[in-house]
Amino acid sequence: MTRNGIGIKTAQLRSERITGQLHIYDGAGKGKSQAALGVVLRSIGLGINSSIPSRVLLLRFLKGPGRSYDEDAAIAALQQGFPHLIDHVRTGRAEYFGTEEITRFDHKEAQRGWDIAKGAIASDLYSVVVLDELNPVLDLGLLGVEEVVKTLRKKPEHLEIIVTGRNAPQSLLDLADLHSEMKPCHTQTSALPGIEIYTGAGKGKSTSALGKALQAIGRGISTDQSHRVFIMQWLKGGTGYTEDAAIAALKSTYPNLVDHLRNGRDAIVWRGQQQELDYMEAERGWEIAQAAIASGLYKTVILDELNPTVDLELLEVDPIMQTLMRKPADTEVIITGRCFKPPAYFDLASVHSEMICHKHYAERGVDLKRGVDF
Repeated sequence: MTRNGIGIKTAQLRSERITGQLHIYDGAGKGKSQAALGVVLRSIGLGINSSIPSRVLLLRFLKGPGRSYDEDAAIAALQQGFPHLIDHVRTGRAEYFGTEEITRFDHKEAQRGWDIAKGAIASDLYSVVVLDELNPVLDLGLLGVEEVVKTLRKKPEHLEIIVTGRNAPQSLLDLADLHSEMKPCHTQTSALPGIEIYTGAGKGKSTSALGKALQAIGRGISTDQSHRVFIMQWLKGGTGYTEDAAIAALKSTYPNLVDHLRNGRDAIVWRGQQQELDYMEAERGWEIAQAAIASGLYKTVILDELNPTVDLELLEVDPIMQTLMRKPADTEVIITGRCFKPPAYFDLASVHSEMICHKHYAERGVDLKRGVDF
């Protein structure tokens, strides 16, 4: 997005880097672990169609057995779909605790997790290592920040490392190549359960939505039900976008559970330069999405880049408001994308996270990487 308009470029126009980067998702808002899982799915999807499969380690701190977490169902879906590409380890207690409640067990569990992480980083077996909730582990003093920073600084050149959780220490932020903060936005008393919005200039919006798609599929697997997902993407009429590999992986593994459509030209739509086709394509996408929401057939409906479509005045707000207010109670609607002026339907969201970009390697001239960035 620029001050003159909103544009989404295809990945085909991008150069590709071969070096791995350190990503940090922190902040009090929702979407951190979801974004990490979206990157994992994208990386796996690319590996399926290449001669070198992408292998991933999901290491989760402070999430011991005995308690369920939001991302459990998503990880179950990943493990069932790609059992030979995902290694998953949980460490820590099942319950929450503060600094005054730390025990020897907590230190031992944190160290056990970090020993596994160090071995994985040094092994050269993985293309992506996710260190979920490492930030609060460091904030609680369960691990030494200096040792962690030293290890991450010496990671293999190709390896992508994703660190999540609140309160990332400054020395880790200084080392990071990408830092997105998930900031919770105030929700109104008129908010409806099951409507989530991810916006802002930071990375993690569409990837968080894909994490929600995985959660829906995983919940269905655990209950022997079919939790179908519908994904509509606006302003993405071409090919080579950031979510292509991830969505392809979902559709190939769960073909009866994922429906995906996109609309728009294979071009940037600039404010003040909208073409008649842009309006037609946006409306076509909305008519299909509206029917999908009202049908009750889908447990999760993802409206990717709806916000900039509305911001460009390609769609009117009122029909969206009316559809969301009448959605089936058990249908979740996930809306993504940047916008200058929040439309009225933002007031209906029970979850609203703004992704704030504090640091991005693309701003330093570092090329993007297929399977991670697109």
